[in-house]
Amino acid sequence: MIGLAAACGGGGTGGGGESGGTYSYQLGEPENPFLPANTTESEGHKVLTALWTQLVTFDQDGNLTYDGVAESVTSDDNTTWTVTLKPDWTFHDGTPVTAESYVRAWNYGALSTNAQGASYFFENIQGYDDLQAPEDGQPAATEMSGLRATDDSTITVTLKEPFSIYPVTLGYTAFDPLPDAFFNDPTGFGRRPIGNGPFMAQEDWVPNQGFTVVRYDNYSGSEPAQADGVEFRVYTEPTTAYNDVQAGNLDLMKTLPPDALGTAEQTFGDRYLQEPRPSITSLAFPTYDQRYADPRVRQAISMGIDRGAIAESIFLGSRTAARSFVSPVVEGYREDACATTCDLNVEQANQLLDEAGFDRSQPIDLWFNAGGGHEEWMLALGNQLRTNLGVEFNLRGDLQFAQYLPLQDERGMTGPFRAGWIMDYPSMYSFLQPLYGTAALAPAGSNVTFYSSPAFDQAISDGNNAPDVDAATAEYQRAEDILITDMPATPLFYELDQMVWSPRISNIEYLVNGDIDLAAVTVD
Repeated sequence: MIGLAAACGGGGTGGGGESGGTYSYQLGEPENPFLPANTTESEGHKVLTALWTQLVTFDQDGNLTYDGVAESVTSDDNTTWTVTLKPDWTFHDGTPVTAESYVRAWNYGALSTNAQGASYFFENIQGYDDLQAPEDGQPAATEMSGLRATDDSTITVTLKEPFSIYPVTLGYTAFDPLPDAFFNDPTGFGRRPIGNGPFMAQEDWVPNQGFTVVRYDNYSGSEPAQADGVEFRVYTEPTTAYNDVQAGNLDLMKTLPPDALGTAEQTFGDRYLQEPRPSITSLAFPTYDQRYADPRVRQAISMGIDRGAIAESIFLGSRTAARSFVSPVVEGYREDACATTCDLNVEQANQLLDEAGFDRSQPIDLWFNAGGGHEEWMLALGNQLRTNLGVEFNLRGDLQFAQYLPLQDERGMTGPFRAGWIMDYPSMYSFLQPLYGTAALAPAGSNVTFYSSPAFDQAISDGNNAPDVDAATAEYQRAEDILITDMPATPLFYELDQMVWSPRISNIEYLVNGDIDLAAVTVD
């Protein structure tokens, strides 16, 4: 199986009190209502992982396991796949989870007129193209020809071409099922979703506040929820959330504000956990803006940044400088892949700006979302560009997460912008195709730089069709090399997740995909 990469193992706190009780968990305001095919950002994803269980799962080393809904995912040719479901799974409204629950959900997600942000996850299924409406027209079909439910427990998927890591992709929430109730009232469902996971929603989501989900007692998975419920509580500022954990007014927080990084372990003791996060922070470029259309300009800005200095001075070592487009936790990662353009080189950077005719009299807009603790490090980055490249900058950090992301989709960035990405599943592919592939162009995908390269797309396709793991890895690395030359974004940091919690809870388990196992948390 290609792409079943060894990833950094999760950690956790042992022990655990008795089951029961409700605990609170901090998050930012999600961008969209809670639909699996339209939740592609971290905050909404936290909620989805409590309300749904995926087809396949992963162990702490990133290996594919079948602790989800699927009994097996098999193929003789890596093109036609059979997904066999386990029996007796139900949605929170008591209706059965069947093969048709997946087929209808995937067709809905793929249909362009539904404008689902994860639509591109279905683009390799035969018939997907017929669901994409031409400009000023309607789609030729509403169902993919390569997708069908042969009986209640069997899904047959025929892809456009071989894709050896297809079973791995099914561990992502975009492939979650939908009950009949969704199709009767999609708007209401988005406020109070009905999933198949360990927790269920019994109230509507309140924007900028959150909601509480409760344990689903008829859950069919092997690890039911230990707590009675989880209160998802929205915070606009991480410092406020951190203060609440210290005061005992919030139970669980993941990703701390920068000013707490150096003292959190001492403050919380054994109620502190640090783990490598399977993610990357990049400075993305609006390639649609003529000022940043020349790759030499993008390379120059990359060479004008001292990542290591920012990691040490701002993040106190909780970030490391990134020199690859992929995370160290996946197979195929090369430590120095981007060394020539990701290392500080002031002389070369200025030469490239001169060659490209870059107008240094106009400041660079640096975009980032408010409430994420990004202002301090973006200010440091801007100061480096001023010193190293002789260009002024404007900080554009006034939009909350839920407003910032749609502006990216709308080509609204007027300069380089902060971009974060957590892998959807343990594979090098997850850091490349979803962010830079032509099929993933926003708003139907997560390619918000609007970069498009036939050579990159072909290298990804060649990797998907490779006969073995080594050959696939070589092609994915070739795709990464193309990115290093074209530089639609520049890698900045790899992160360490730092989690803190109140004395009320225990058994905090960090999963390989960067989630906290909310079902495992116990309330003492």
